[in-house]
Amino acid sequence: MIKPFLVLILILSSLFFFPKETTVPSDPFSEITLCHAPSDDMAQFVNAPGFAAFHPSPVSFDFDAKGEMVSFPTGDGMQAKGYLLKATSPSDQWLFVYQEWWGLNDHIKHQAEVFYDDLGGKVNVIALDMYDGKVTTNPQEAGQFMQSMKEDRLENIVKGAKSMAGPKAKIANVGWCFGGSWSLKSALLNGDQNIGSVIYYGMPVRDIEKLKTLNSDVLGLFATEQYISEAIIKEFAANMETAGKKLTYKIFPAVHGFSNPSNPKYDEAASKEAYGMAIDYLKEKFKI
Repeated sequence: MIKPFLVLILILSSLFFFPKETTVPSDPFSEITLCHAPSDDMAQFVNAPGFAAFHPSPVSFDFDAKGEMVSFPTGDGMQAKGYLLKATSPSDQWLFVYQEWWGLNDHIKHQAEVFYDDLGGKVNVIALDMYDGKVTTNPQEAGQFMQSMKEDRLENIVKGAKSMAGPKAKIANVGWCFGGSWSLKSALLNGDQNIGSVIYYGMPVRDIEKLKTLNSDVLGLFATEQYISEAIIKEFAANMETAGKKLTYKIFPAVHGFSNPSNPKYDEAASKEAYGMAIDYLKEKFKI
């Protein structure tokens, strides 16, 4: 009986007096529970340690809407919605705006208006409701919303908006975080009607064969962060080069979500520079 007792004492001693070394994983995917390899889906990060901390609840602000909510049919037999600002004169130029993980809130509607004004009212701007009416200020709930949306439904919303814009529409795309990913996915779904994509700190498409079908170049405005990391961004740049497509990007010395004025971690200087790059890019695409 003595030997087993001594062995037990040694095991317990090793646990209390010789703590294991802890390291921060170099691969941001290593602590994420996935049933498959890392994908292009931002929802894969929801359960990752610390990811929600990048998304403090947005602060409220007064918003006096100039646009209107509109509905349009989707290929799955449902309806989708978006916040629309029509061009002052009939136009086939469209900007699709994609929300963060909070849903189509007043901040995104306001940002759609900022783009609309700075494009001189010459472009139809629509902020698409990718959550079918769900909006939250709670990070945990936002994560649940993002995880619960099916890719097929999201694609149908984009395709429905494309149909609403019409076969002659020339479409550029912009989005943040979850919407940054969908800016690029939208560019792919819009085929030869696509004229540009602006990604604000979103997970890029990694499939080179898909990237080969892009009808435009891409502007990437990224943050200094663990999840959409420098390694992932450089991989995206290499994939775009392999696909024969142009990527212009900058990694800002700012946190994820730095360009959202309703984010307590808003970085005014970085946001101003990033927006300047975005609006110049879009003006060039729309020839304004």
